[in-house]
Amino acid sequence: MALCSVRKARECWSFIRALHKGPAATPAPQVSEHTQLSWILTCMVRLPRLQHLHQWKAKAARQKHDGTVGLLTYPVLQAADILCYKSTHVPVGEDQVQHMELVQDLARSFNQKYGELFPLPKSILTSMKKVKSLRDPSAKMSKSDPDKLATVGITDSPEEIVLKFRKAVTDFTSEVTYEPDSRAGVSNMVAIHAAVSGLSVEEVVRSSTGLDTARYKLLVADAVIEKFAPIRREIERLKMDKDHLKKVLLVGSAKAKELAYPVLEEVKKLVGVL
Repeated sequence: MALCSVRKARECWSFIRALHKGPAATPAPQVSEHTQLSWILTCMVRLPRLQHLHQWKAKAARQKHDGTVGLLTYPVLQAADILCYKSTHVPVGEDQVQHMELVQDLARSFNQKYGELFPLPKSILTSMKKVKSLRDPSAKMSKSDPDKLATVGITDSPEEIVLKFRKAVTDFTSEVTYEPDSRAGVSNMVAIHAAVSGLSVEEVVRSSTGLDTARYKLLVADAVIEKFAPIRREIERLKMDKDHLKKVLLVGSAKAKELAYPVLEEVKKLVGVL
């Protein structure tokens, strides 16, 4: 499972970096400084602190309380990914805010114990803080959801996207409104529509006057398809150019190591690791 995750991470980051037209970053598995700093930070955090994180409790419950140590300590690896570069701002979803609080606590604890080194990174949240599951709008959309109709992938075909939105959970009221507390399913559709169209929630609701939810779900599907189309085309193009993707990984790895290595050496010196 771990090796599979590493392979997926490499593929994902290859596409992301190439799409941004610059090999300026690299997947964590290629930079050993991340895992070395993670171990040092792990020695500074108490077990209950990790056990109280929402994502750990949710995932451990789904796994019938058989979660692994790797899953438990993953937020510390995330902290190392961030602190290795002395990052000041990190774009995250709402579900990662608690993990960012852990990053800040670890940075603060390290600075207090060993001397000022790490900035306290701040979270950057977009207006779409969390995308909800299409099948259970009380939960977030997750690529690990066993229900394949619950999650929309960037590489999904237009037919798959239409099917998923057609099957999306709404309610028995046909009018399109934005009321997250009482109409979570329809409100999720509105939020997704606003995110991919660039319109405000209010503008989306006004433009949907007269539509019933069945027709509206197909309208949202079309908007998502249109938004993802150029990205899908670029991904398909890049998949045909493996040499370019390998170059992105190699150049990005070297650049990331160049940035992370002196930070880790500074950490080792302060901590007393020879």
